[in-house]
Amino acid sequence: QVQLVESGGGLVQAGGSLRLSCAASGRTFSNYAMGWFRQAPGKEREFVAATSRRGVSTYYADSVKGRFTISRDNAKNTVYLQMNSLKPEDTAVYYCAASGVVGTSTDLSSYAYWGQGTQVTVSS
Repeated sequence: QVQLVESGGGLVQAGGSLRLSCAASGRTFSNYAMGWFRQAPGKEREFVAATSRRGVSTYYADSVKGRFTISRDNAKNTVYLQMNSLKPEDTAVYYCAASGVVGTSTDLSSYAYWGQGTQVTVSS
């Protein structure tokens, strides 16, 4: 089992920045690719960003490319999502997730472990 706890969400004005953190415990963190997903009210959960086990490979949704950066610190068992130039359409509950895939994955079904989510609200 892998336990994931997100933090860092909040209310920010458009154009602002937030950094989300996801602390992992349980099994060896570096054995898992990590991803961030988000879900807005009335919408399906969608992929945001992913990083490979050692952080060498990253992948982003087109909607956040150039604005968001995913990173991980395996020594601290933590994955981060730096979000800059935030837009009102970025408002959602953000979830981190862990996957046993090699490389990165955008597929929700490949992620076996999920955090409880953290709310991000961007005001216009």
